[in-house]
Amino acid sequence: MEPDLFTAAAEERQEKDPSSSPLAVRMRPRTLDEVVGQQHLLKQGSPLRRLVGESGGGPAGPSSVLLWGPPGTGKTTLAYVVSQATRKRFVELSAITAGVKEVRAVIDGARRASGGYGKETVLFLDEIHRFSKAQQDSLLPAVENRWVTLIAATTENPYFSIISPLLSRSLLLTLEPLTDDDLRSLLHRALTEERGLGGAVTLQQEAQTHLLRIAGGDARRALTALEAAAGAALAKSEPEITLGTLEETVDRAAVAYDRDGDQHYDVASALIKSIRGSDVDAALHYLARMIEAGEDPRFIARRLMISASEDIGLADPTALPTAVAAAQAVALIGFPEAALTLSHATIALALAPKSNAATTAISAARADVRAGLVGPVPAHLRDGHYKGAAKLGHAQGYVYPHDVPGAIAAQQYAPDAVQGKRYYEPTRYGAEARYADVVEKVRERLSGESADGRP
Repeated sequence: MEPDLFTAAAEERQEKDPSSSPLAVRMRPRTLDEVVGQQHLLKQGSPLRRLVGESGGGPAGPSSVLLWGPPGTGKTTLAYVVSQATRKRFVELSAITAGVKEVRAVIDGARRASGGYGKETVLFLDEIHRFSKAQQDSLLPAVENRWVTLIAATTENPYFSIISPLLSRSLLLTLEPLTDDDLRSLLHRALTEERGLGGAVTLQQEAQTHLLRIAGGDARRALTALEAAAGAALAKSEPEITLGTLEETVDRAAVAYDRDGDQHYDVASALIKSIRGSDVDAALHYLARMIEAGEDPRFIARRLMISASEDIGLADPTALPTAVAAAQAVALIGFPEAALTLSHATIALALAPKSNAATTAISAARADVRAGLVGPVPAHLRDGHYKGAAKLGHAQGYVYPHDVPGAIAAQQYAPDAVQGKRYYEPTRYGAEARYADVVEKVRERLSGESADGRP
């Protein structure tokens, strides 16, 4: 690390009085073995372990890496651990304040250090997605020639925010949101270790559960809330952080919600039933409860996709694409912004015309199949592309629909066992009214009853 005069003074003050640093900073892991979560990136021989000099070098030295993940998952922490453990020269820049001039200065310094002292340079660049294309271009020669080993961190999808040449010259490492077990371990460490709270307070079980919910997989958020609640408890001379103290401190009431129990399923059920009943306000209420309780946004998005087909179907053919787009957006952006996308989709689905015709159609068809109403595929529909198929009568007599007026040929498609069965019964709601008209004409044409040549 190459701190300036002010950074050095701040670090000296923190060394003399560690309590002057935020709890999240004091609890930063000092080695890779202390890192909580992200174990898929910390295996022996991984790029991060090679960066700290645990293995490898020379012609197979560590590659530059891009760390992609939500806030609070450990991107800066991993870079900090590398800076403490590596024997290499370590330089840190933030794309928020740095530009091409600063990048070139680091690269020039790295070339001098390599040529004059044989010392390699690791450059940590935070928030790289904030760099423009031209600014990212300035990194390419240094990365390609390994004048620096780049560790870049981003919260945004690198396939959209990082230029392709830089992506191709780096390893992309994806960080996952921390689990509740990861955060529990971190909170226990912060409560008991001397560099943390040193056992000054304990954390009530209900308060811990609420803290995990509001953290949402973000370690920094969890530690910040813990520090504030601990300060409030100590100010009241209370040896334990209670749920009430935590609620007062974070200004957020605990929501009665168990992500693994009844509340999880009851509230999710109420959300879908409110959408089915077209009560947009009730649907938004249950959506808000799920969001505030820290529910996985991907779970909510999956339920909306199911609802789009189960309760809306062809009454509004845009409902499913809307729900799928919401699920894709949620996977890319995460909370808190994902709340806007989920609201968008919930409102659209709640106010859409409703039809369960697609649901009842497949249910009826599956029921017949389970009851044994299958029968052989009609001979004229069977595969006729292999030698000997014609002798078996396969594909013989098949009428190619595009060769007849209206592109609907009067021939049998269903097996004899279910010939004439009607599974799809469209409603007259929304856009499905059009399908209701079409399906009747098509069925007439298939049976040979219609002579106008058009569906």
